[in-house]
Amino acid sequence: MSAPLDASKVKITKNTNPSKPTPNDKLVFGQTFTDHMLAIEWTKEKGWDVPEIKPYGNLSLDPSACVFHYAFELFEGLKAYRTPDNKITMFRADKNMERMNKSAARICLPTFESEELIKLIGKLIEQDKRLVPEGQGYSLYIRPTMIGTTSGLGVGTPNKALLYVITSPVGPYYKTGFKAVKLEATDYATRAWPGGVGDKKLGANYAPCILPQLQAAERGYQQNLWLFGPEKNITEVGTMNVFFAFKDSATGKKELVTAPLDGTILEGVTRDSVLTLAREKLDPEEWTVSERYYTITEVAERAAKGELVEAFGSGTAAVVSPIKEIGWQGKDIQVPLLPGEQSGALTKQVASWIADIQYGREKHGNWSKVVADLNN
Repeated sequence: MSAPLDASKVKITKNTNPSKPTPNDKLVFGQTFTDHMLAIEWTKEKGWDVPEIKPYGNLSLDPSACVFHYAFELFEGLKAYRTPDNKITMFRADKNMERMNKSAARICLPTFESEELIKLIGKLIEQDKRLVPEGQGYSLYIRPTMIGTTSGLGVGTPNKALLYVITSPVGPYYKTGFKAVKLEATDYATRAWPGGVGDKKLGANYAPCILPQLQAAERGYQQNLWLFGPEKNITEVGTMNVFFAFKDSATGKKELVTAPLDGTILEGVTRDSVLTLAREKLDPEEWTVSERYYTITEVAERAAKGELVEAFGSGTAAVVSPIKEIGWQGKDIQVPLLPGEQSGALTKQVASWIADIQYGREKHGNWSKVVADLNN
């Protein structure tokens, strides 16, 4: 019987040279790391080994390890926040664990008990809690990663793996408030396809998207709006889920739309949060919230009729990212923003709803879980 992941067995080795918190104005996203990391080895023969929290440091791997040759790698991204009463909470970690297990199963890496990894991440944060930055827009970014470590060439099921977690104090994605972006509607490259792994968080999904982003940048656009199929369905933007708001000029009713989870769309935790809060808080007499297919043609036609209200991306890093323009077939579709501002009204509202929960100003079910207390 292979051993399950067990947080109670954790072994903690303290960093004897603790660092000082980086000043908020010096934090660059994903470039500063805390003093400790979590690492757990797995073998097919024995299952999960003793979890170790130890000083942040390099990994030692055989050059023939399958992660390097056959992309046995997956990751997650979530955040912890410092609340007004000086506690540290993780936001919707159960959803990230659920998705991480789906990603692992898809590429034949081991799964684990979600609650045990959440407990271990909590213990990791406890070691470095004084490094969690304070203030609106500041948080601790958490990066759980799993890699296949079996050595030897030849494609096969890994019999060894490493699950590790590193954490990074981060500032606001947009340092000076929202900055609306210009997108290039992209049908010359495909992010994901039916039967593929677009709904899994695998490193292999990300590297191929960089070249189209550079090509779009050469034409003055910051990101790709990924289209799929002969219908040119809108799927995602860059590495985020995407939402569009329309208004029916005949009835005056508005609709918030995002693509359905059909296997090509990442099951974004922020996406789910936006949908849940929109359905709870928007007036159903005024708004419909839809998960449906919609195309770049629909967006262009409705923009021409004055029926495009606003659009934004959603993801862990930026939470929401307003869109101001979409390049398509030699023309630019203008996406409305509030006068003199860098977002639409709903984008602002959604950002505020989510931030209130993340920073502990409001409670929403079990979305926030206290993992450390700076008062102790």
